[in-house]
Amino acid sequence: MKVKNVTLNNGQEMPMVGLGTYARKSQPGQFRQAVEWAIELGYRHIDTAAAYKNEEEVGEGIANKINEGVVKREDLFITNKLWNDCHAQDVVVKTLKESLRKMKLDYIDLYLVHWPVSVNANGVDTAISYLETWKGMEEAVKLGLAKSIGVSNFNEKQIQEVHNKAVIKPAVNQFEINPTLTQHQLVNLCKQLSVLPVAYTPLGLISEARPEFAGIDVIKTDPKLGGIATKYGKTRAQIALRYLIQRGIPVIPKSFTKSRIEENLNVFEFHLTDEEIDIVDNYNLNHRCVPGKGFEKYEYYPY
Repeated sequence: MKVKNVTLNNGQEMPMVGLGTYARKSQPGQFRQAVEWAIELGYRHIDTAAAYKNEEEVGEGIANKINEGVVKREDLFITNKLWNDCHAQDVVVKTLKESLRKMKLDYIDLYLVHWPVSVNANGVDTAISYLETWKGMEEAVKLGLAKSIGVSNFNEKQIQEVHNKAVIKPAVNQFEINPTLTQHQLVNLCKQLSVLPVAYTPLGLISEARPEFAGIDVIKTDPKLGGIATKYGKTRAQIALRYLIQRGIPVIPKSFTKSRIEENLNVFEFHLTDEEIDIVDNYNLNHRCVPGKGFEKYEYYPY
């Protein structure tokens, strides 16, 4: 499957679908296998983070497919993220070099500030300004260690502030966007700033929603969505992903099942009507699957 690309504000191209690799629990080899399957199936964007504790396995999967001649390094778009305990300006480059060592890569295509909050090794709020952190990110670009830099989980005020102060403008804001958290206001601001909004958790999850929605997963149960899926011979999840792609938002669905990894990529050969887009858009509950509640009392908590 050929994946369509979108152009970042620095001219670099990013695939519209990437493989997410976060997992709360994992088995040995799980991440390597998922990356290998994904590349074989046509994925060219792999997303990881230092906090996921899987950089070595992800890098191994990438190296295996390069060594087999399936892809060249320049064919791939690799995203990694700076964790909250490495926000001091003089620590950013050192941290990225360590991630590159673990992944056995010479550079990263996109390096993101994972959250705007900063902590020390004990998890205590250090209140380091993300504007200071951004200077370290810019240094990573100047050294050729990262082709593009951006942020993740930044709210409107925060992304605007980084954009205003930056010498190298952020290329991406990766945050939760899905049919039950449509995020139109933040998406629109990012686009106005030429910062690409990228969706993690693109399918949503309603198991911990507000009490009136507890236990309800509209993506799995709503008959209207089921009718749209039947019309196109697709799954409900593929309709949800297509909804975001038609909004111009790249998606990072995660999976460790080969059939699901393939399914998530097959979303380019059909087109939803405006009415169908509206149906999916109306599932919005303003429910956040990843609220970062552990950071709620921190100075730069975004929500």
